[in-house]
Amino acid sequence: MKKLLYILILFTILLYTVLLLNLLGKNQNTSGYQTVFKVQSIDTMKYSRDLSRQELHDKAFDLVIDTQVKNIAATGANYIAIDTPYDEEFFPMLQRWVESARKYKLKVWFRGNWSGWEGWFDYPKIDRATHLEKTTEFILIHREIFENGDIFTACPECENGGPGDPRVTGDIKGYRQFLIVEYAVTKSVFNKIGKDVASNYDSMNGDVATAVMDKATTKALDGVVTIDHYVATPQQLADKVREIEKQTGGKVVLGEFGAPIPDINGDLTEDQQAAWLSTALNLLFTTPNFIGMNYWTNQGSTTALWNNDASPKKAVNIIQNFYSTRLVNGLAK
Repeated sequence: MKKLLYILILFTILLYTVLLLNLLGKNQNTSGYQTVFKVQSIDTMKYSRDLSRQELHDKAFDLVIDTQVKNIAATGANYIAIDTPYDEEFFPMLQRWVESARKYKLKVWFRGNWSGWEGWFDYPKIDRATHLEKTTEFILIHREIFENGDIFTACPECENGGPGDPRVTGDIKGYRQFLIVEYAVTKSVFNKIGKDVASNYDSMNGDVATAVMDKATTKALDGVVTIDHYVATPQQLADKVREIEKQTGGKVVLGEFGAPIPDINGDLTEDQQAAWLSTALNLLFTTPNFIGMNYWTNQGSTTALWNNDASPKKAVNIIQNFYSTRLVNGLAK
């Protein structure tokens, strides 16, 4: 009888754990772990965008791409953010990054833009109407590059280009309207090509979000607000997320965050960076309507998780432990 009772108790515990996982609604990543958030991403901007022209014809760069994508996938991330511009000149580079992401079973968060929006690579500036036209054409022509579950941001930190920052221009209404129209257009085009790609992760500076994102605009974006936010302390980061949640009534995603930014955080040691990140992730984990994050960046910046030789910093372990095992360990305690 004692043996039977023990088996029944053990079975009940296992069943309860499975039910909790299902009720929490967490997705599985490609390694089979239950992910903490819907989106667990790491950004490659310093290589996928900044070097996109320099390395465009260098086949040896494929090894760099492969190493970086492999390292990101090993953390338990389910997305990789690729920031290559959408201009046709750079499409071969974008293909190389996307092909590597698929090899390691990662979904792609497309976070490029048209070079003319901010004047990258000496491209002439473009306006909102041209941005909409070019974005529609890009999705239709290059439909094969997208997979169900991907994220496509047409205009990351849109305030940095085009007509300018709405806090400066005063054109809050125009900025809101452009976000809404661009989402409606991209959503329609993705439906037309039969791809389930989210295009409402319109990242913007956290203070721009405070000025622009009211409840009506958030509703028009299907309830998602994405902010790129760099602050001195993890508590300030969590407080901003909760502030945006309350203001907009939406789900919040961090399109960019990381440390250290020297002008904000000073110079942190590896131990200090790891501690900062650990505290931030734990605070975000307890934030009810926080659904995803994209750590900026993997390599090449002061916030990098890996050194320039691709060796991991201590912060990689923090990301890996959180992305891969946090939920399971928490339930097992």
